[in-house]
Amino acid sequence: MALSNPHLAELAAEFGIATEFWDWKGRLTEISDETVIAVLAAMEIDASTAEGAAAAVEELRLRPWRRALQPCTVMQHGAPQVVNVHVPDGAWVDVWVRLEDGGSRDLRQLPNDEPAREVDGRWIGEASFELPGDLPTGYHRIGCRTAEWTAEASLVVTPHFLGFPHEMGEKRVWGYATQLYSVRSADSWGIGDLSDLSDLAIWSATQQFASYVLVNPLHAAQPMTPQEPSPYLPTSRRYVNPIYIRPEAIAEYAGLDERHRTTIAKLRSRLARTLASEPLIQRDEVWRAKLAALRVIFDAGLKPTRLMSLNDFVRKEGRPLSQFATWCALVNEYGMNWREWPVELRRPSSPEVAEFAAEHVGDIVFYSWLQWVADDQLRDAQSAAKAAGMRVGIMNDLAVGVSGHSAEAWMLGDTFARGVSVGAPPDHFNQTGQDWGQAPWRPDRLAELSYAPFRNMVAGILRHSGGIRVDHIMGLFRLWWVPEGMGPTHGTYVRYNHEAMVGILVLEAQRAGAVVVGEDLGVVEPWVRVYLRDRGILGTSIAWFERDGDGQILPPESWREYCMASVTTHDLPPTAGYLDAAHVKLQHALGLLTEDLDVELAGAAREREDWLRLLHERGFLTVDRPSTEDVVLALHKFLVATPARMLCAALTDAVGDHRTQNQPGTVDEYPNWRVPLSGPDGQPMSLEDVFHSERALRLSAVMNGFVVPPTAHRSTSEFIIGTD
Repeated sequence: MALSNPHLAELAAEFGIATEFWDWKGRLTEISDETVIAVLAAMEIDASTAEGAAAAVEELRLRPWRRALQPCTVMQHGAPQVVNVHVPDGAWVDVWVRLEDGGSRDLRQLPNDEPAREVDGRWIGEASFELPGDLPTGYHRIGCRTAEWTAEASLVVTPHFLGFPHEMGEKRVWGYATQLYSVRSADSWGIGDLSDLSDLAIWSATQQFASYVLVNPLHAAQPMTPQEPSPYLPTSRRYVNPIYIRPEAIAEYAGLDERHRTTIAKLRSRLARTLASEPLIQRDEVWRAKLAALRVIFDAGLKPTRLMSLNDFVRKEGRPLSQFATWCALVNEYGMNWREWPVELRRPSSPEVAEFAAEHVGDIVFYSWLQWVADDQLRDAQSAAKAAGMRVGIMNDLAVGVSGHSAEAWMLGDTFARGVSVGAPPDHFNQTGQDWGQAPWRPDRLAELSYAPFRNMVAGILRHSGGIRVDHIMGLFRLWWVPEGMGPTHGTYVRYNHEAMVGILVLEAQRAGAVVVGEDLGVVEPWVRVYLRDRGILGTSIAWFERDGDGQILPPESWREYCMASVTTHDLPPTAGYLDAAHVKLQHALGLLTEDLDVELAGAAREREDWLRLLHERGFLTVDRPSTEDVVLALHKFLVATPARMLCAALTDAVGDHRTQNQPGTVDEYPNWRVPLSGPDGQPMSLEDVFHSERALRLSAVMNGFVVPPTAHRSTSEFIIGTD
């Protein structure tokens, strides 16, 4: 049934709250009053009574008239736009744009017949001005002046179209996707790190001719144990998880005396003994040992020029870094959940927090230093990738959000909605829906802040990368909000200003010379994919999901050009496991299926047979009794036959891994995000093993379009002077 109160419906429309949606089975589902009221409460709107809803509606109608200018206007370059100014009725007003580079443009007034309104005992009029389409892209300011006052607001002019960076040219590129923590080398501390990323990029470029390496989100996690295993549930998306730092690659390590080097060596050897019999990634043990080693290096001090560099980094990062470092120090003192801290410490601007910071300045400098070191090693990884010939280099993944107990939630306060979390409605792969435990940004507060938190986050991620994958890019359009205690089936969609958020994403990517890929899988409104394509953002196409209107496998020639095409993704098993219906068996074991197991297994078998038939018909599979590797290679030949401009191969597929990294809808029921890279036999593989993998060479031959797989053309064990 429709909402019972028309004021409630108006509030829902104003705040972008869906009152109905089409579910995964094509059924129109209506949202209850209770859900809408709970979501409004998360944005500090009390609509629990008819009187409260009516009062909230009246306040919303007056709010724009109480301001001379709206806080932020976002427009596309080449598309003129109108900006309205509210001034005392009959007063003159001048309006201009102050450009980012220091220039200025006066704006032309347009006719406006909107009648004046009485607001708080004064009559207020509205005037309209044209923002011309030829304004340069960038972050500008709109200014206005009357006889009584002046006011300013933000103006963001974004590129209409992003497309591909210059380095890509008109050529297609391919690369590997991997979970960095799972790719461990002989020199890493039980977890893949940024030095491993550099080495993986060099191997991918020089031995495989790949143009990029896409990694899981490297966002910051807790500064203490227990560590959250999911890279998609970070404490901050702006900063980096220092667990990925390689201690020995820090410049100051080279200057340590023998005693300190021995201390670090003992920490590492003790960790190696602890992890020797562990089949999974053990973040807590790794972080405790690595943190101790990093403290040793930090305490050794910095040379003058290195200190200058650190101070410059801290100055440029400004208040967000100091607040994040303060949060890290507070966590170690008071625990992970800042909502349970003493009341006076729950706001970063409080005098008590300032007093704490002054008393713990050494710790705060240490946590700032960690971010500086991580930034250095990220720069080194991208430099190594580009120097090795990669057209794109490192591609970073942007998670949907952060937890309600995170550093960002503490730092940004009411920018995040409270009493709700982000998830997903039921779909074919998660038939009970999902609650990801993430705190959503409030659309209204983002606009009030001129989208600065989003802009800074994107700019930071793109600083040392050639591309960005935006996980669940629909989150820039709408997110499924789940009210606390109601479960994901009783959530609803909340819309965001996608023109603003996509526009800023495109602007920052253009400035960084980066490509943007949006993960647009699952329940996506069709127009969203068209819109993203028109803005020059690539979609994501997964072989298992690409079907036509009749449910038939989409032939390769019908795939999108503007997409990153792959066979599988991190929320599914590697291709070898998927072909064995590992995802169905796992969901059954965990109680996540709503259909009978035999029915689901029969469906998976039909899917496999459909694919085998098509691969044979198209000539991608030529043997009658193919091995699993034969089918994996054939599926990637299918990818190569599509027009997709970016192709992506999972590193797990390159080495024959079977186990999935993540089963959505679970936390600890399955060891999500803790599975090391392994071979077909299930035994963990080191990065050095990957370097010598003939299987990986065969997959790279397919991705490069080679008829015959090459042998390694640059030996990893001997130096080659030159060739004729």
